[in-house]
Amino acid sequence: MVFFRSVSALSKLRSRLAQPSSLNGSVRWLQVQTCSDLDLHSQLKELIPEQQERLKKLKAECGKIQLGNITVDMVLGGMRGMTGLLWETSLLDPDEGIRFRGMSIPECQKVLPNATPGGEPLPEGLLWLLLTGKVPTKGQVDALSKELSTRATVPDHVYKAIDALPQSAHPMTQFATGVMALQVQSEFQKAYEKGIPKSKYWEPTYEDSLSLIAQVPVVAAYVYRRVYKNGQIIPKDDSLDYGANFSHMLGFDSPKMQELMRLYVTIHSDHEGGNVSAHTGHLVASALADPYLSFAAALNGLAGPLHGLANQEVLLWIKSVVDECGENISTEQLKDYVWKTLKSGKVVPGFGHGVLRKTDPRYMCQREFALKHLPDDPLFQLVSKLYEVVPPILTELGKVKNPWPNVDAHSGVLLNHFGLHEARYFTVLFGVSRSIGICSQLIWDRALGLPLERPKSVTMEWLENHCKKAAA
Repeated sequence: MVFFRSVSALSKLRSRLAQPSSLNGSVRWLQVQTCSDLDLHSQLKELIPEQQERLKKLKAECGKIQLGNITVDMVLGGMRGMTGLLWETSLLDPDEGIRFRGMSIPECQKVLPNATPGGEPLPEGLLWLLLTGKVPTKGQVDALSKELSTRATVPDHVYKAIDALPQSAHPMTQFATGVMALQVQSEFQKAYEKGIPKSKYWEPTYEDSLSLIAQVPVVAAYVYRRVYKNGQIIPKDDSLDYGANFSHMLGFDSPKMQELMRLYVTIHSDHEGGNVSAHTGHLVASALADPYLSFAAALNGLAGPLHGLANQEVLLWIKSVVDECGENISTEQLKDYVWKTLKSGKVVPGFGHGVLRKTDPRYMCQREFALKHLPDDPLFQLVSKLYEVVPPILTELGKVKNPWPNVDAHSGVLLNHFGLHEARYFTVLFGVSRSIGICSQLIWDRALGLPLERPKSVTMEWLENHCKKAAA
């Protein structure tokens, strides 16, 4: 018998604002609801039918409306600019940056519950927001934090699977292996094999997703301690919140490092659905692969140098600047080094973005954190100089649409300041964070009954013939 965590059978009565009839209005309606119910599962169970009706109405009334034209450039250019995915949890605006359920990062910092007054938002609060579209109360976040803690025990076979790998294996390889080993416990797989109705798919998906989100920090910390700390494992502390406990298991108990981890996990959690890891997770899950298989696939995409691995490249490049020019490098010396890098055929890591056309808000909130907590750090001061130097040079070069820094340009320096120096591990931190966004959307994929993803592909010959016909 498939096990589900018990929820109250009694429906929760609460007052709510009248839902506007327009589709845009219903999005805003989701954001402003409040409720005292502490159970996330029951919140979702109440929300799902109305969102199913909303999708049904959207398909019926707008199904034939065109969203744009597909060009040959888009087909040959990695589908850039091509609208082709439904992703409810976040939306990336080229000028404003990411919005989580319509809320910017500064807005989330203001309204999401935190561990300390004026501190960074708790990742559990963002998870609640992504799943429900509502800003949670502190009580709801505390209850969710406790639930995640009860789900965080990792079976011994997971550690054995990781230990079968060489200690020298890349941390992302070990992390993805651990996630695959967790798949043995998948409630979705068990329920599917027993013939669960399609309308109920979201429930075991919810179980798997929350367990996965709870367990990945434990697996990630195990990898870190195995590779870099002689296998001296630090047990989880059930009294701590998600971000603080992750920091603790890594071996960092400084309150400032715990605050950084809360911020890091929150801002790295989701970045709409078109990036490699999010799209991969959605694609694999569309075949009804369970959350563990889907997220493991996403991690393998995240490990690529053009995606999540970029954050380790930034710190390594910054350290190469220091090694060659010293910490007190002048602005002119830095300009020369940047030009030297570009003329050698390399890129300056941490600058530019596939969608954004302004400075990444995730960079800016990390900069504000640094100004508050580590203004005199030499590497932070170097990052600040790069912020002044690099964009004008890239603009002069004329080959990039966005010369501004992205999230990767700053995160490594913050982590390095508090003692996490191992750049090869940084992408694992990114992966832990991304579990929140990918799994939140996956639950909604199941709830909305989204279909198998199957775009059409063509050959160069087909494109050539099509273009000839179009020109005739």
